[in-house]
Amino acid sequence: MSQDLPATAASAADDQPTAPPAPPRLLLVDDEPGLRNAVQAYLEEEGFAVSTAADGDQGWAAAQELLPDLVISDVMMPRCDGYELLRRLRADERLGGTPVIFLTAKGMTADRIEGFQAGVDDYIPKPFDPDELVARVRNVVRRQERLLAEAARYADADIGQMARQITEIRSLLQLGGGKKAVAPVHHEFTPREASVLQLVAEGLMNKEIARQLETSIRNVEKYVSRLFIKTGTTSRTELVRYALENGLVV
Repeated sequence: MSQDLPATAASAADDQPTAPPAPPRLLLVDDEPGLRNAVQAYLEEEGFAVSTAADGDQGWAAAQELLPDLVISDVMMPRCDGYELLRRLRADERLGGTPVIFLTAKGMTADRIEGFQAGVDDYIPKPFDPDELVARVRNVVRRQERLLAEAARYADADIGQMARQITEIRSLLQLGGGKKAVAPVHHEFTPREASVLQLVAEGLMNKEIARQLETSIRNVEKYVSRLFIKTGTTSRTELVRYALENGLVV
């Protein structure tokens, strides 16, 4: 006997509104109360969920609890500055792939270079235009969402197909005489990023990598997304080719 819902009931179920997506979770770390409160209010008006911390130590504790989608941090702070906070984030198993924007009064080129070399995703010198800050925040959040979606797309992909692609890449490089980059390519990979890159190059999918490294698939997705950013690639195949061509994996 059919157990189908009456048409009116089915229609009512179809008409139920879909819950809106949760707003991006931001963590704002700055030791200036006035600026911190003003930026928090402005970002919340733009639809973000914002938590705050008064220095790097508080920011580190908050990040471990909140697991934010993005951290916005000042550089010059007491006890723990922005660089130390960034170092802790990048070394952490759960937070290593979290995007970070430096918001600081230091605006010299050398300081910006130091920030990028430390692994920051964007750098906004004070004073800044609030609309520019919002635009940059949205840009970093959307980029992270795209990279995570790209990484997740391969989580259940056919392992045999990926393994064949990697074998073809290795064969082509061998036929080309083991071609390497003209100049050595240096990347500041964390130990966990290097491990993930090696396993990706061996043809393992995210769920297999997660099992081998005893972590979650979500964490693997974050590490793969960080590797995309650091190598300038946009797909797993491009990442493997880049890593093999530049001697980043064996």
